[in-house]
Amino acid sequence: MKYLVEWKDSKTRKPLLLTGVRQCGKTFVCKEFGEKYFDDVAYFYFEGNKRIASIFEFDFDVERIVDELGTIVLGRKIIPGKTLVIFDEIQACPKAITSLKYFCENRRELHVICAGSFLGVSIKREQVSFPVGKIDRLQMYPMSFSEFLRADGGNALYEGIQKYDLTSELPELYTASLERMLKNYYIVGGMPEIVGRWVETHDYSEIDNLQDNILKDYSSDFSKHAPKTDIPKLGWIWESIPKQLAKDNNKFVFSHVKAGKRSSELEDALEWLVDAGLVYQLELVVNPELPLSFCSDATFFKVYMSDVGLLRRKSGVSYKTILEESELYRNFKGAFTENFVLTELLSQQIHPYFWRSGNTAELDFIFEYEDSIIPVEAKADIHTKAKSYRQYCKRFRPQEGVKFSLKNVGTHEVEGVLTYSIPLYLIWMLKTVLS
Repeated sequence: MKYLVEWKDSKTRKPLLLTGVRQCGKTFVCKEFGEKYFDDVAYFYFEGNKRIASIFEFDFDVERIVDELGTIVLGRKIIPGKTLVIFDEIQACPKAITSLKYFCENRRELHVICAGSFLGVSIKREQVSFPVGKIDRLQMYPMSFSEFLRADGGNALYEGIQKYDLTSELPELYTASLERMLKNYYIVGGMPEIVGRWVETHDYSEIDNLQDNILKDYSSDFSKHAPKTDIPKLGWIWESIPKQLAKDNNKFVFSHVKAGKRSSELEDALEWLVDAGLVYQLELVVNPELPLSFCSDATFFKVYMSDVGLLRRKSGVSYKTILEESELYRNFKGAFTENFVLTELLSQQIHPYFWRSGNTAELDFIFEYEDSIIPVEAKADIHTKAKSYRQYCKRFRPQEGVKFSLKNVGTHEVEGVLTYSIPLYLIWMLKTVLS
């Protein structure tokens, strides 16, 4: 919402494209923004609506388009500066995507927000003429842990923690409460509908049922939005993700998806899942240099899910297992924690990679921060001995590094590198610590 207000008031504003995995709250936040900050909201839903789509078929005269959308479809005028125009599921109308170029050039005074869950998929499939350089973009993710914390009555904890110096230990008043909230987040995840139900009921069985429904909806989307030849492949990859994460070496291996299938047969299907926002790829960097994107290996990667709650449910891990910290869950717990850390980093606009040195060492994450490369070790529990982190520090001598675990906050040196200990439930404070 803060970003949307900044966009609204910007003198260089362009039409805004809001993307993100389905059911992460895009439509809700658009309408809420319109109701709070505009006199009127002109909402148009493109999925299955040929009547609205036909308005964009004739030409790209935005004066005509705006007039017909207002007077014919809505029955009232769309007024620049007073009306927020929302194009929802815009990927269903490729011509509407192309028209954004002309909205930018000819009607920039009009506030236009477009939302789409399968936009990346549709642009490639339909070969849409995309308005490069003519739009602003914002990626939405499922709710982060700090957002979940505030939603579930933890606002006092959220505000209180920011008054502490995060280089010295926090009192148990905070640590015990935040650990308990983190376990609930592992169970519930960050899908807004599910978080809303959790806040209302605190009923774990209801959460399981809602997560099952969303997972079924995602599987249904394969047949609705993907090419027919890719539908079975999408199902195979989707089902294999928890299994591949559970391996000691959790590099994604195509041959483990389906016996006899090679990467060349499955790559397009995995790319579809990434474009749909359902999964994230974490690429390997062997020799870290700035920018990391230039030295990453796109052929060697790990695959994670977009939401830890859905991963937990899809993996068949009972909420009791997480609450009781069963030893039987120990091996998968590490991968589960990695998935959580990745989603927390992405929600802060940090796009990480991972480092590996042959078969001798592997560091969970590295990312760029200002003019530095920050190494990150992530541990599921309080134990933080990390040979790979030490090896990385000894070899590359970074200015500073981070260890995420359940250990209290603090600082220490590893091979002469200043290392911040940050509890998993405080990853949202990472940039504050680094700055």
